[in-house]
Amino acid sequence: MDYESTKQYLLSKPASQEDYPFGADVLVPKVNGKMFATLSYKDKIPQMNLKCDPNHAFELRDIFPAVIPGYHMNKKHWNTVILDGSIPPGEIERMIDHSYMLVVKKLKKVEREALELAYGKEALYRD
Repeated sequence: MDYESTKQYLLSKPASQEDYPFGADVLVPKVNGKMFATLSYKDKIPQMNLKCDPNHAFELRDIFPAVIPGYHMNKKHWNTVILDGSIPPGEIERMIDHSYMLVVKKLKKVEREALELAYGKEALYRD
């Protein structure tokens, strides 16, 4: 996936909002004010940070050389995914879905239930 298709997928998540708290060159998609990813360029190559279950984060790093510990993030809970074309698009979408789901699950109960009512659990909890 390239930068634009990744951005489009990130912002297609239910209630996803586009934010730039770190400057105009770092997209931070949020759900209910909580970030679930970052998307930017490093050395002209797009990359993104995604939240990940710690055990799964290490598995992904072992499988894909383009998945590394989260740049400027808690390396236990975040991965950096380098969008160099080496990871299949479906796998990148699955990683985004996983990150989004982890953040939604940590929202306040009332916020989570409102999203479930508005979008349905199947749209929020793809993994």
